[in-house]
Amino acid sequence: MGEQRVSQVKDQAQMHRFVQQLLDDVQSLEYMLDNDWFETGITRIGAEQEMCLVDRDTFKPAPIAMKALERMKDCPWVETELAKFNLETNLTPRELKGKCLSQLEKENLGNLRRISEKLDALNTDVVLTGILPTLRKYHLNMEYLTPKKRYKALMESINQQLIGSAYELRLLGIDELLVRHDSPLLEACNTSFQVHLQVAPKDFVRYYNIAQLMAAPLIAISANSPIVFGRRLWHESRIALFQQSLDTRTTHDHMRERSPRVNFGQNWLNDSVLEIYREDIARFRVLLSSDIKEDSIQMIAQGKVPKLRALQVHNSTVYRWNRPCYGISPNGQPHLRIENRVLPSGPTVIDEVANAALWLGVMVGMSEQAGDIRQQISYADIRDNFAKASRYGLDSKFTWFKDKKINSSDLLRKELIPLARAGLKAHKVSTADIDRYLGVIDERAKTHMNGARWQLRAFSQLREETTSDEAMTCLTAAIIKNQKEEMPVHQWKKPELKDLQDYRPGELKVEEFMTTDLFTVQKDDIIQLVAEMMDWRKIRYTPVEDTKGNLVGLVTSRLLLRYLIRNDRFKGKVGMVKDVMVPSPITITADANVYEAMQIMREKQIGCLPVVNGTELIGIITEMDFLRVSARLMERQSKGKKKT
Repeated sequence: MGEQRVSQVKDQAQMHRFVQQLLDDVQSLEYMLDNDWFETGITRIGAEQEMCLVDRDTFKPAPIAMKALERMKDCPWVETELAKFNLETNLTPRELKGKCLSQLEKENLGNLRRISEKLDALNTDVVLTGILPTLRKYHLNMEYLTPKKRYKALMESINQQLIGSAYELRLLGIDELLVRHDSPLLEACNTSFQVHLQVAPKDFVRYYNIAQLMAAPLIAISANSPIVFGRRLWHESRIALFQQSLDTRTTHDHMRERSPRVNFGQNWLNDSVLEIYREDIARFRVLLSSDIKEDSIQMIAQGKVPKLRALQVHNSTVYRWNRPCYGISPNGQPHLRIENRVLPSGPTVIDEVANAALWLGVMVGMSEQAGDIRQQISYADIRDNFAKASRYGLDSKFTWFKDKKINSSDLLRKELIPLARAGLKAHKVSTADIDRYLGVIDERAKTHMNGARWQLRAFSQLREETTSDEAMTCLTAAIIKNQKEEMPVHQWKKPELKDLQDYRPGELKVEEFMTTDLFTVQKDDIIQLVAEMMDWRKIRYTPVEDTKGNLVGLVTSRLLLRYLIRNDRFKGKVGMVKDVMVPSPITITADANVYEAMQIMREKQIGCLPVVNGTELIGIITEMDFLRVSARLMERQSKGKKKT
């Protein structure tokens, strides 16, 4: 959100004033476009780097952004983000020519090193990844919201638009995620590397449509967000997660269409950038207001360039994956940019700049060579490609020009990389830069390896050897190590548990260790069923739930054995689960501390605790869970002693 002075709309009068200013800004923009006020003849690029902050001991999110900024008062290019465990930097705009790409890499690396130095005293590291593997749902409670007025106003305003009772995440990949959340702070899961391209008004339509076309292959090659809350989901889960985290809609009996504020767009752009701004005003209600002093209509009449603050505030609350941006250049002229929001953060800075080089090169190359792409591919196909790429990354097969079917690697190597090379060359970008960054893209496509595939392969292997929490910790530690070595992701080796020097489970929440893949019975089931299930699954505790998923009891192997010894099931009476279950078992909540769970189990002399949210059963934690963690910690301690 570029505009800092924003607030929630508190009354009708304030809403009316802001909407009028918004309409005035659109009228002013139209006048400036019609009368050629905009800067032309120069192509500038820019970028924004979002990052996660993690504790160096636990590799969990470190909510210390405000403390960090206190130490970075001499770094004006660092800003807050939505959550306390995120920061963002703004990189210097520069012309698309010469060594602009290597300069972008050098500046970004320098900024990140400077931030890391400042974070040393806070025992914190920086991580570049689309979604942090060690992030848990409880890290997205409102207590983690960055304490700034504009963020609070945004959260409250989105909540006011919520039609249903909660925000819902529904994603299916290797694993499945079905979860509700009480705030749109879920958005804070996502970190990206946003790239800007300045475009002349007369070229905006052509460039914007190319940006839409390129979203799918760009996601395929750059995907880096496959793990959410310990679940292996889409290769670029950030796409679905961002939309669903701010989706205020709910299901209805009717078929009325409502667009989410995070969206890909409904159709090709045909006439000018005004189409986007007008559609977004018509389709999405105002969320935020601002105390705006300028009168854009009056400034236009005086020959002055307005900042169009109302338009910028509203534009910042509609999240198109390719978003139009209005700005004023150093020479005082207004300009237009396309902001590419598709690219995830990481895996390394060189990977990010390589992604940017591909996008920028194809944008300018295709604009000069391909003609009107609307005549060569349907909008329905590019939307379908976008969805495929988000789910399957490099494993996607796309529909391309003239209805050609082509896999992502072949499309990149045979068509897009050569096109990007030609586009960058036409803008006189350094040959060394072109070779360096497009070479990274080519190697990724050739080896079929990007951040998402690396994370999925690594996590799946680690998960077979240890708990989900330790696997995610090891994965995050490896990401940080590789990033510091500035090694492109296609060269990364899979991590091993032995590489994690010191595993500390962090906040030790029950949620981090409980089992959620549950086998349950109902109280009217026959005892033979639960007995067989416990034998088949080699489990000692079986929760009993009702048809709504509420916990009503617990069957233990000890009680089951006692019942079977004392009761002969062949006497004509069929025993039921309710005859043997503990009707009101002791429970615990997911956000409780593991030490609390251990103390309860020790004092009550019980071997497990069902985990509940109110009365709803959401997991179970047993003595075996503690034994596995303790064994790993003892093993590490033993290895540490041997080394010394």
